[in-house]
Amino acid sequence: MWQERRRAFRRILDGSACVHPASVFDPLSARMAEKLGFEISMLAGSLASYVVLGDPDIGLMSLPELAAQAGRIGRAGGLPLLVDADHGFGNALNVARTIVELENVGVAAVSIEDTALPLPYGQRGAAFISINEMVGKLRAAVAARHDPEMVVVGRTTWRAGDTIADLVGRAAAYAATGIDALFVVGLRETAALEAVAAAANLPLILGGASPAMGDAVQLARHGVRISLQGHQPFLAALRATFETMRALRSGVRPGDLPGGGEALLAELTHAGSFEKAIAAYLRDE
Repeated sequence: MWQERRRAFRRILDGSACVHPASVFDPLSARMAEKLGFEISMLAGSLASYVVLGDPDIGLMSLPELAAQAGRIGRAGGLPLLVDADHGFGNALNVARTIVELENVGVAAVSIEDTALPLPYGQRGAAFISINEMVGKLRAAVAARHDPEMVVVGRTTWRAGDTIADLVGRAAAYAATGIDALFVVGLRETAALEAVAAAANLPLILGGASPAMGDAVQLARHGVRISLQGHQPFLAALRATFETMRALRSGVRPGDLPGGGEALLAELTHAGSFEKAIAAYLRDE
């Protein structure tokens, strides 16, 4: 089952279209994505920190906590799952363990980024590790996987002050490690995208790209196979939950609140299948 999900993810990378992943954060959101026909799903490191810890995305999440949440999502849903594993939780040896742990819970693809995390003492704002250190991390990630279908993704960010040459240098070095795709965050112009695509010669994943860079069809022409759309489902769920609680706290009667989610809940939790199992195994009929 896990291999087929990984093969499905690779078919997207090897294809000619650009798809948008579903941003998921728990088992029910994973099933929603599958029901709606998304091709793949993604668990962002930020969302994992929010739903597991209730803490901001500042490197407080541990590998076992991330792997456990990814495993819950993989158990519930059938889509290939891309997991944002941040910096891999340490040095190259930690990255190798990260790949093993996430592979063992069925993740289809893992991205490792070149940000210095957790934030070093005295550092203001994000900083990169050296290219040499990142190359070692990615080489360790590629070597650590047991299933050759497992997808390893290198991730970098185009920050304010970077030149295209800076970005291209990192892209070329990371691509030479044997990774399967390159994940670039923060691109603002098509010229940079074209330069990265030429330097890496790998399928590209984009996050936080400028809308001016075009739609999925245009991105696909430049080798982009996956383009993130943000994490609006989580934010929408957060707002809806807060507003419902606020209404109840202010005295609104439960019956006066919008309803209608019971049928969807029963479908997403596979309630019918469990009723059949109860009848078959827990009753003398």
